[in-house]
Amino acid sequence: MKNMTRPNLLNRKLRRNDEGQVTIDYLMGITIFIVALFFIFQYSAGLFTPFQSNSDEVTLVADRVATSITEKEISAGNINTPNLIDGNKTNDYFKNQLNLLTSGYDTEVTNLGLQGRYHQYNLNVTLENLDNSSANIAAGKPLPTSGNIGQTKRIVLIEDTKTGITEKGILSVRVW
Repeated sequence: MKNMTRPNLLNRKLRRNDEGQVTIDYLMGITIFIVALFFIFQYSAGLFTPFQSNSDEVTLVADRVATSITEKEISAGNINTPNLIDGNKTNDYFKNQLNLLTSGYDTEVTNLGLQGRYHQYNLNVTLENLDNSSANIAAGKPLPTSGNIGQTKRIVLIEDTKTGITEKGILSVRVW
């Protein structure tokens, strides 16, 4: 009788050792499932990238153009005040270089790097004088009714070089 009970006891111990790996198998299965799910989400997010809006790109282009116009084209020349613009240069810039009736607009858009072989952007620039509402000026192409439009606004000081009087204004650059 002692021989009968001993193998049964041994078989029970062996069965218990086999059953102990269920939690490790479960843990490995869940880990593989979560990693696979993570890769599926990462891959599917990249599938829709070509169909997303490019408004961020256009806004960056508008910011670069606003910086170029403010600090190079119509700057008053004071390096300590980067947003100080010359009133006479500003009027000349809006009337001549952004004029749609002459070749000034096309030349200026090319000089600003908005026309290339694969991309062509349009430009609209508006200067709103906060101190004198009759001095608001705009130039460039009219804004479209739909599509992505990148816009940057800069607060500027408009200096009259003859009198030295400065006025506050907002320069809006829109690119599409």
